[in-house]
Amino acid sequence: MTSLQLYNAIFRRKSIRKYDMAPLPGDILLKLKEYANCAKPLDESIRYEFAFLGSADVKNLLPIKAPHYICLYSEKKDNYLMNSGFLLQQIDLYLSHSNLASCWLGMAKPAKGIPMLMNGLEFVIMLAFGNTTEPIHRNNTSEFKRKNLSEISSVVGGDELLEPVRLAPSASNTQSWFFSGDLDVITVSRKKLNLLKAQVYGKMNQIDIGIALFHLWLSLDHQGKAVNFDFDKDTAPTGYDFMVKVKISKNNG
Repeated sequence: MTSLQLYNAIFRRKSIRKYDMAPLPGDILLKLKEYANCAKPLDESIRYEFAFLGSADVKNLLPIKAPHYICLYSEKKDNYLMNSGFLLQQIDLYLSHSNLASCWLGMAKPAKGIPMLMNGLEFVIMLAFGNTTEPIHRNNTSEFKRKNLSEISSVVGGDELLEPVRLAPSASNTQSWFFSGDLDVITVSRKKLNLLKAQVYGKMNQIDIGIALFHLWLSLDHQGKAVNFDFDKDTAPTGYDFMVKVKISKNNG
């Protein structure tokens, strides 16, 4: 699947919460597994693995039942949550382009008997997926409930670039990201949380930043730009925590 196909999926994807419980054909699952094996990491130094589970293998606190789940297990080190979001959002967009339903599950875990640790890697997050009788795609971007660009960005001239990022999904639609800087170097920050909200969203909002970063990578690639992610700590706007600097250059490839 091409970057352009994933980019186009951004503007139509939506989360689906009701599924046809019939398992998908084996060839479709094989293609998905082959695609997942070629996913692009945000941080290549972090070890990770995907695992595929069935409906009986998942404990979910929400009433969302699906025939299939893809789980991400990761080495626990700096940036692993952002890396997890970056990786799994590729699967989310792949499924949307393939006319398959999917939904991020922040409150689901492998059921008893399914390991939380695999090959030294820790379970992080999962997606539900399968067929559905509901419409899989939105008709247009007006159907997204998202903040205006002026609420999440101070980058002058960055509206076209950041519109696909604005549409990224996030936990409880919190949209905790902020983009500052310019069209050469964008600083990506995350809204500071009080103690109570940090207990609920602290982990998920870091995964959300990774999701937004993959949308940003696709948007830059669509504009013929190359990207270098710099994780060295730097300043952030008041009320936000620094996450990463996105250094942008012309793609000579």
